[in-house]
Amino acid sequence: MPSGPIRWIDERIDLKSIRHALLDREMPGGLTWWHTLGSATFAVFIVQVVTGTVLAMYYSASPDHAYYSVQYIEQHVISGATIRGIHHWGSSAMVILVFAHMIRVFTTGAYKYPREINWLVGIGLLFIVLTFSFTGYLLPWDQKAYWATQVGTNIAGLTPLIGGFIVRLLRGGAELGAATLSRFYAIHVLLMPLVFAITVFIHIVIIIRQGIAARAEALEVGAPARTDDPAYPAYYEAAYKKSKGANVRFWPDVTAKDIVVAMAVVIILVMLGTNYGAALEAPADPSD
Repeated sequence: MPSGPIRWIDERIDLKSIRHALLDREMPGGLTWWHTLGSATFAVFIVQVVTGTVLAMYYSASPDHAYYSVQYIEQHVISGATIRGIHHWGSSAMVILVFAHMIRVFTTGAYKYPREINWLVGIGLLFIVLTFSFTGYLLPWDQKAYWATQVGTNIAGLTPLIGGFIVRLLRGGAELGAATLSRFYAIHVLLMPLVFAITVFIHIVIIIRQGIAARAEALEVGAPARTDDPAYPAYYEAAYKKSKGANVRFWPDVTAKDIVVAMAVVIILVMLGTNYGAALEAPADPSD
């Protein structure tokens, strides 16, 4: 029986019920290591928040100081080069992991009834991650960042009818400059983390409500030909219940794999950030 502060909290918000709802849920049997990709992506997001917060403490979002603030982080902040390197490699890891996660969901049919809404939420998360990468790429304000963003915004300008509006919206004016940098910085460190956190929360709530998708073959034997068949919901409910493994719980059976993969990904990011870091070219020169 818990005592002290834990007991006091439990009596008021019923920790036992919360623990049962979150950790003691029955899981489908036969889940593989590929099912850990979503948790690995979330672990990388936490790494990005931590390293990004440290970088933001020293960064100055103005064309006159942005490059030199990054240079200061690299040369004078304790472990600054490593932190920036981890953030750099973490951004690539998030894109790769999100794509891999969506490929796994698609190939195993986990986007079908009743998970269509969560599939659309996942697509939204993909675009949020790509926005993270696009807005963060400009922040070092070196030659590669400047001209890559110039190309990226020009491509956006090719959108029929609204291309010009999109370019002005992204750049904050007709040309790439101070307004663009401050706008990208605000989107990268203020707007996108909030949008991502809210979307992930919705994503996780739906997963908890619906449960992790069972193996495709567990939902195919005797199934109606189409998921929009009126008989499919009843079939799915019975088949999903039957797919649950004996004594397979979210904790520790599923969570243990998630923790192992998340730790492995973080260790790899630390190694890449320490040994390879992030490149920094010459300062941006619009006339070059």
